[in-house]
Amino acid sequence: MTAPPARFVLPTRFNGPPETANGGYACGYFAGLAASRHGPDVAVTLLAPPPLGTELTFHPGARRSQVRHGERLIATVAGGAGEFDAPAPVGLAAAREASTRFLGTTSHPFPTCFVCGTDRAVGDGLLLAPGAVAGRPSTVACVWTPDRSDADRRGDVGTPVVWAVLDCPGGWTDDPAEEPMVLSRMAARIYGRPAPGRPHVVVGRRLRRSGRTAVNVTALHDTDGNLIAEASSVWAAVNGTATPVVPHVHNRASAESTAEWTHGGHRAE
Repeated sequence: MTAPPARFVLPTRFNGPPETANGGYACGYFAGLAASRHGPDVAVTLLAPPPLGTELTFHPGARRSQVRHGERLIATVAGGAGEFDAPAPVGLAAAREASTRFLGTTSHPFPTCFVCGTDRAVGDGLLLAPGAVAGRPSTVACVWTPDRSDADRRGDVGTPVVWAVLDCPGGWTDDPAEEPMVLSRMAARIYGRPAPGRPHVVVGRRLRRSGRTAVNVTALHDTDGNLIAEASSVWAAVNGTATPVVPHVHNRASAESTAEWTHGGHRAE
């Protein structure tokens, strides 16, 4: 017997590009919905930008579950996150120094992004500012201190927010202001929960770039260097055009991102 779809709404606070969800937040939300079906280790593929403030449906499946907006397929979720290659920790002082080189300070493709947008207020956005780490090519880092507003009633920072934190820093290993990119596929593994009010360090590293796609890995550490969470993701370029083309890039990139995922040691469903 097929399970009925679950209905839900992504809150408007958690945007990436204007009017659509931050990719990492959406993937983390979908992963949480799929946990009872596929387990905690899943890969999420975005096939269209997840809309905000409107009803979506989660359709559980045996090997692969789907997220839909009406008849439109938004994302698929499948078990098997694969192996990760988390970047090594960066010290607190070095991460703060790296943030002084955050490219988004002067030019940002999505300045209202929940995670890394520069036009968000404290307590509303996460205000991550990942900048280049001295002496570590293709690596960025920044400090993140979770706000109480990021936690649930129990005081825990939820899965979607942790996935969001692991999303944007990977994108800044290139220059998204020069060539805008959006998240196409993501997997993450959470080992603990970040503590609100305490500083943490987020590190992103570009593994490779192939045509329009880039493969990045990210990690969240506490100030002692302990790994809190890690992720691997595939990003797709929108060919340097403006934000309105974002709704079209996911479908064009899906085959490329699946190939990159398989090449990177992850199982493509």
